[in-house]
Amino acid sequence: MEVIRINGGYPLKGEVRIGGSKNDALAVIPASLLIQGVSVLHNVPHISDVEKLLEILRSMGASANFRSDGALEIDATHISTTETPHDLVRQMRASFNLLGVLLARFGDASVAMPGGCNIGTRPVNFHIKGLESLGAELRFEHGIYNGKAARLKGANLYLEFPSAGATQHLMCAACYAEGETVIENCAQEPEIVNLAHYLNACGGSISGMGTPTITIHGVSSLHPAEFNIIPDRLQVGTYAVAAAITGGNVKIINAYPDHCRPVLSKLQEIGVDVKTSEDGINISRKGRLRATDIKTMPHPGFPTDMQQPFVALLSVAEGTSMVTETVYESRFRYTTELQRMGADIKVEGPTAVISGVPQLTGAPVSCTDLRGGAAIVVAGLAAHGETRVSELDHIDRGYENFVTNLQLLGADIIRTPLETPGRVPLA
Repeated sequence: MEVIRINGGYPLKGEVRIGGSKNDALAVIPASLLIQGVSVLHNVPHISDVEKLLEILRSMGASANFRSDGALEIDATHISTTETPHDLVRQMRASFNLLGVLLARFGDASVAMPGGCNIGTRPVNFHIKGLESLGAELRFEHGIYNGKAARLKGANLYLEFPSAGATQHLMCAACYAEGETVIENCAQEPEIVNLAHYLNACGGSISGMGTPTITIHGVSSLHPAEFNIIPDRLQVGTYAVAAAITGGNVKIINAYPDHCRPVLSKLQEIGVDVKTSEDGINISRKGRLRATDIKTMPHPGFPTDMQQPFVALLSVAEGTSMVTETVYESRFRYTTELQRMGADIKVEGPTAVISGVPQLTGAPVSCTDLRGGAAIVVAGLAAHGETRVSELDHIDRGYENFVTNLQLLGADIIRTPLETPGRVPLA
């Protein structure tokens, strides 16, 4: 078991390069099972969620390996089983999309109920209702969905909530459905758009991505393609918040400003200097931050995955902020960890009321989930004294080279075995 140790108070300075998007990779990789032949994916992040997903693919007979140049090659020509390893599927939500992919290509699938971060109810009813509307016959027994479909049929689908996961799932399944499928009230995130571009690059026929209505015309087959995973907008937001909370000056390279507009706008609103250019985003701050109110919403609203790091930032802003979470009802569990560091946060139902304090103090804290872990690391960068962060498996799910990148920006931070005594300073 390892911990992250942070000696806070050092302004971050320099450049950080953003890697591939976790959420994009976890959508594109399952889609590759629709294809016979070798698909080549560039900019895939080396994170534990990706490794688990590739392990699932390999267990089913696919070849999935990183080349020496960093590209990921996937060959799903010789799938030997449509039954997924249920113990692995239960650990990560994105693997549930294999249900529709396998039904579309093989007409048969067995996939367990998904897992993931404990941030509230994350039902799969939108997924199931959509697949059944496309003609799938599904049976749920002992925590496992077993499905059959001679061939899926195009249909008009309406999502009661613009779920990113359900939109991606149904879009992939509909690629092989006979006729036209229309998904209304669908998600509009950049990862949805890029998944559609990937499927189209492989011979699919999808239009409307990035709008509330997506139309898919079914095809009989898809072919391999070489494709790029987009930069991770949530990493961009996290490093931007880290630069702001430490009063630093950081240039974020390989970032798409349009993907991060809600976060960048809020940063400017509270007193952070944001400058965008062709090669990245520059974040700096000199004065004290100002309070603001935030309400998380599906894209293009403020992203729920940035709520947690932003609350850490607002905990040292002048005045009282209110952050309302509308997507996941249990996403404030991490606030107890920030309170250990001196944050003044009161959670009332779906809303956190944050009264800014002049200074946070280091403390032993634990990651409650992926973005909650990022929030307490961000807080530790600005806290007085040492912060020790445990339960790092959550952070490993979504952040590649997190500690190394922060070190290169001048943070006094190190990852070390739990039993290491005392403070381990940087050289």
